[in-house]
Amino acid sequence: MSKKRDYYEVLNVPRNATKKEMRKAYRKLALKYHPDRNESPEAGEKFKEISEAYAVLSDNEKRAQYDQFGHEGISGKYTWDDIFRGTDFDRIFRDLGFGFGGVDTIFDMFFKRGTRQRRHPQRGTDLQYELGITLEEAAFGLSKEVKVQGFDVCDNCHGSGIKPGTDQKNCERCKGTGEVRRTRSFGYTRFTEIQTCDKCHGKGVFIENLCDTCKGTGTVQRPHKIKLKIPPGIDSGHSLRLSGKGKPSVQGGPSGDLYVVVDVKPHEIFERDGNNILCEAYVGFPQATLGTRIHVPTLEGKAKLKIPAGTQNGTVFRLRGKGVPRLRGWGRGDQFVRVNIRTPTKITRRQKKLLAELAEEMEDKVTFK
Repeated sequence: MSKKRDYYEVLNVPRNATKKEMRKAYRKLALKYHPDRNESPEAGEKFKEISEAYAVLSDNEKRAQYDQFGHEGISGKYTWDDIFRGTDFDRIFRDLGFGFGGVDTIFDMFFKRGTRQRRHPQRGTDLQYELGITLEEAAFGLSKEVKVQGFDVCDNCHGSGIKPGTDQKNCERCKGTGEVRRTRSFGYTRFTEIQTCDKCHGKGVFIENLCDTCKGTGTVQRPHKIKLKIPPGIDSGHSLRLSGKGKPSVQGGPSGDLYVVVDVKPHEIFERDGNNILCEAYVGFPQATLGTRIHVPTLEGKAKLKIPAGTQNGTVFRLRGKGVPRLRGWGRGDQFVRVNIRTPTKITRRQKKLLAELAEEMEDKVTFK
């Protein structure tokens, strides 16, 4: 039996990592290797390893024992049932939001002892769709219908992937069970680890004559019209989950989910910073010197802005409540206006003479070439 890896190394965290840091690291790895998301043969083993590490290090007492005695300290004080049943995984998976059917389902997935694992229909694959919207749409929300490339169960083979009129054979590797078993020993206890067969992917059968329509996948790609409701204040990178709108399961299980990832397009006037927005305005030297009122653009039209006398180039003014609404919250951000003093590039002789007189009056030395 190979030597077990250090739990901190498994989670890729330092030994002084906080619970929050470990939870973040575990969530990232769990999402990557969870069997519902990753069908590779080694995913189940990886998922078991990182779950075991987190179950120990997230518990103060078990972590103290592990830090002092290593793996021997854990095996000497706790049974495998203590580590993998109990409240640890109930809390872990509930907090992380995995759609499992309880702790027993997790335990059965990897360590069911001496009994045949129950085969559940595999859930359909999640899909992702990128939606580009304007800053105004992101700020105030919208409802719209979009066309996405979705999947339906094949009408020709009804999801079996088999060419109508032909037969299928039992998988040689798993003997038609859809599962591959490995028995391992931990001290005086033997465990039977059950994994989905990597050859038939849990179907238990091997198809020789594939369906001409779906090429054996059991699904066909078709455009779907989806109604979306974008909440006010959404930003780039945020996603909306549409339950059951993903790829259908060909084994009778639930469909996957559709994740709509939002991408807010760059704006020609405004720059967004969280719930605040920034724009620029230009005034002439006399306006900045004497003071004035100007109109500046906002997300809802134009607004008046007072420019005090003596305003310097680059001064930033704030318009309260003119920014982006807070996502699922109260109030709005602010709009910041950076004022730039405009320098004319062409002036008349009279204007040049007046400016020269003004410079002399203000004792500003000006040299003409």
